[in-house]
Amino acid sequence: MINPRILHIETATNICSVALSEGDKLISIRESDEDKSHGSLLSVFMNEVLSEAGLKPKDLHSISVSKGPGSYTGLRIGVSAVKGFAYALKLPIIGIDTLLAMAIGAKSTTKVKAMSKKYPNLLLCPLIDARRMEVFSGFYTLSNEKFRKINADIIDESSYAQILDSQPVVFFGNGSAKVKETIKHPNAFFLEALVPSAKNMIPLSLELYQKKEFEDSAYFEPYYLKDFVATIPKKKIL
Repeated sequence: MINPRILHIETATNICSVALSEGDKLISIRESDEDKSHGSLLSVFMNEVLSEAGLKPKDLHSISVSKGPGSYTGLRIGVSAVKGFAYALKLPIIGIDTLLAMAIGAKSTTKVKAMSKKYPNLLLCPLIDARRMEVFSGFYTLSNEKFRKINADIIDESSYAQILDSQPVVFFGNGSAKVKETIKHPNAFFLEALVPSAKNMIPLSLELYQKKEFEDSAYFEPYYLKDFVATIPKKKIL
């Protein structure tokens, strides 16, 4: 069995992240948290990670993309770029659950490794900011199983109370500050500064590649979860 070379694209939040892997090994990565930089940096990062590895696009076996939920604009830019790239090179596309990839990243942290030994029923809850007091949330077990369906939740003092009453939960992501400020439960724990990264897509992408579970490039769309709502800058409101 070959060790597939896969290019990974993460644009679901303000983070623009591109990684290159061979098998389960990270070969090269580029990341930026510059706001609204996806359009200008994505193609640059794709070229740079390939160049650093001494590879050309034709040397790839597949391309994977974080499919949401997340920023409407970020997801649209990432998926559009991947579909164009894959079409030109006749590469299969792998779609990755953004929140599950974040949970993979959380499991590699020292805090979660220690907590998992103490709490085998620990749940991981990645949260992506969705404006105002709303977040996109997912709950995953330590074995990467989905505990509850992905939701767009409005956070208040009683949010997730039923889950927290029965087991500990680690919250993280750019939406976790809303939860930390609002929910005061002894079973609620928090990870700081954990953001989406293309490198956390590697194990998920490899598994789907080996199973040949690819997206239909003609119909593949991001998982927006909620409709896009355009906002008017305050200075234009009279």
